[in-house]
Amino acid sequence: MSKLYIVPTPIGNLDDMTFRAIKILKEVDLILAEDTRTTGVLLKKFEITTRMSSHHKFNEHQTSMSIVGRIGAGETMALVSDAGTPAISDPGFYLVRACVENGIEVETLPGAVAFVPALVNSGLPNDRFCFEGFLPLKKGRQTRLNELKTEKRTLIFYESPFRLVKTLTQLAEYFGADRKASVSRELSKLFEENKRGTLVELATYFSQKTVKGEIVLVVEGMQNIAE
Repeated sequence: MSKLYIVPTPIGNLDDMTFRAIKILKEVDLILAEDTRTTGVLLKKFEITTRMSSHHKFNEHQTSMSIVGRIGAGETMALVSDAGTPAISDPGFYLVRACVENGIEVETLPGAVAFVPALVNSGLPNDRFCFEGFLPLKKGRQTRLNELKTEKRTLIFYESPFRLVKTLTQLAEYFGADRKASVSRELSKLFEENKRGTLVELATYFSQKTVKGEIVLVVEGMQNIAE
């Protein structure tokens, strides 16, 4: 029966690809890729010859219903992002919602997602956590930081290397300079780095070096809040 598969891809090291993900990508009629050039490298490594089509944040609103129609007519498709699990701070939510609303079966494979290894590596409590993804760039940023400063659960953010120091500095201002945190970048790659310290210590450390790669920022929740 036709369906949509959500297929996670490695966040860095291509050897993290699962056997099942490879099998699905070989069997489907079409692979929906965030960037066909990036996915093309993955497909070449695993000798996958399935056709690709672009599905990214700039066209997902326009193309989702067309894809739903094609799956409903009998095609089976797989959605992949450039790295990690689709719809986690990547395109995918609108398509999944459209499929669900139109009775199209969706099957999501387990696999890579960047914030899980970063959370475990941080050494901060991980029994309860709050995934925030990217903070608003401008509008609503201060409001969001004010809302989160009293959150007791461990907080997880994604961040660009170009905004890392600014974000660490702002978090120190709103959450307190001594709040513990961890910065993970280039996860599973050759130059993986996991740096732990207070928000101020981390801001100082990363202000003195050139930062590259995708970043996960894990921040301790506020402690000693009266119930």
